[in-house]
Amino acid sequence: MRGRPNTFKHEEVVIKAQQAFWTKGFTATSLEDVLEAMNMGSGSFYNAFKGGKKELFRQAVNQRRQAFKQFAYEVEKSNAPVDLIKGFFRSLAHADTHTHRRGCLIANTIVEMAGLDAELENENIAILKDVEQLYTQTIAKAQKNGTLKNQTNPALLGRYLINLYNGLNVTRRMYPDQQQLSELIEMQLEIIR
Repeated sequence: MRGRPNTFKHEEVVIKAQQAFWTKGFTATSLEDVLEAMNMGSGSFYNAFKGGKKELFRQAVNQRRQAFKQFAYEVEKSNAPVDLIKGFFRSLAHADTHTHRRGCLIANTIVEMAGLDAELENENIAILKDVEQLYTQTIAKAQKNGTLKNQTNPALLGRYLINLYNGLNVTRRMYPDQQQLSELIEMQLEIIR
């Protein structure tokens, strides 16, 4: 005999769980926290996520990866891709205080999983390396077509931007002030003009 049918939308509950993980991290987020966030019982949870909390977490991270893929698509199709990347960085300053204090789910996970779970750590490192590669390729094209003055090695500039992103996700927690962050970001973006 089959149990009750699922009455939830999978993607919606993953996003709800993602918010819990994003706020507290993987380790500190208990199964009870996840179930409460998703408004789901444990039976339904294990039916939907056979690998338990870790599987759910991977799916939550994958949702962020999909958001990156959408951004990468927009950058690749843009007539002004470097401006789109700059716009992304500028948008970080305009988030609300709660968002500033959470940082980045992917960067948070890399730090949290160092020495605890190499598999999760490496999966998240791969995501940020994909972002870095997007930056590197975009910069190389802009240098080649003359829309970017700075002729520094594109790989170095791509790594600079991912370093800027990672640093901003700590600085946002220290100074969750839109004006201060905007000024800092504008100064940092001078390197890609």
